[in-house]
Amino acid sequence: MSGPGPAAGTIAAARDPEVAALLPEARRTIRRVARTFALASRLLPREIREDTELLYLVLRTLDDLVDLEGARDPGAEARLAAVEAWAAGASPAAGGTAATPETRILGDLVRRHPALPRDAVTDFMAGMRQDLDGPRMETEADVDRYCYRVAGTVGRLMASILGATGDDADRAARALGMAMQRTNILRDVDEDLARGRVYLADETLRAHGLDHATLATGDRAGILRDGIARADGAYRAGMAGIRLLPHGRRSIRAAAVMYREILRQIERDGLGARRPWRSVVPRWRKAAIVLLAVVRPAGRG
Repeated sequence: MSGPGPAAGTIAAARDPEVAALLPEARRTIRRVARTFALASRLLPREIREDTELLYLVLRTLDDLVDLEGARDPGAEARLAAVEAWAAGASPAAGGTAATPETRILGDLVRRHPALPRDAVTDFMAGMRQDLDGPRMETEADVDRYCYRVAGTVGRLMASILGATGDDADRAARALGMAMQRTNILRDVDEDLARGRVYLADETLRAHGLDHATLATGDRAGILRDGIARADGAYRAGMAGIRLLPHGRRSIRAAAVMYREILRQIERDGLGARRPWRSVVPRWRKAAIVLLAVVRPAGRG
């Protein structure tokens, strides 16, 4: 059975003072743009919570550097390239790319969590480049690949920070991240359409009598039911691995249940009958989910 080794989750290294100075910005960022996870992260031990906040700052910054129109600040390409070089093993001290806030944080995280998977950062960057190019999702396999790159990778990085090791934990973390991204896709159909983006598979749209031109006005109930079923399957696979986490079981369970609740809200909202629409889980429901995560035994998956 895969799981943590004897010292899994132990943080041996002190945080770099330059990186520690970025914590207030990291905390503000996660509270501003990731409120669901910010709420769930309160259940994490302080040191680990701060590491996840710093990781989120890196990933959010990279996402912001690659916006939908491809309009980037003059230094953005160099910062993206620096992260790609870091993930490939380059070191500024050894004559590699100049250090950036992102590579500084990543370097400190891997020093504190030596098993942090650099290949997940490489794959995340591939997802950022894919988004910049305007991805076309022809098949469900294309959607899965995209969801892995932009979110399954985040699950893998988070699982490592939480001390999980082994293939079973890695697969579950990947699945949970992908489930959350599929949820984003279903929630944001109209938002993405307004920006000229469609992240639903063309083959599945056709199966439900839709295409990019008719998605805004056609009957979306079938495509949303299909997407919800796929996301629910990924949640089941991902949440089954929560028991493998040495730290943060309650937090990750709360985040997963809150995010999965968006699917239920889409159903309650009529499966896209209202236009435009974006299903939002009420705050009181999120608070109830976190309360249940607190009182439920952490050992149950």
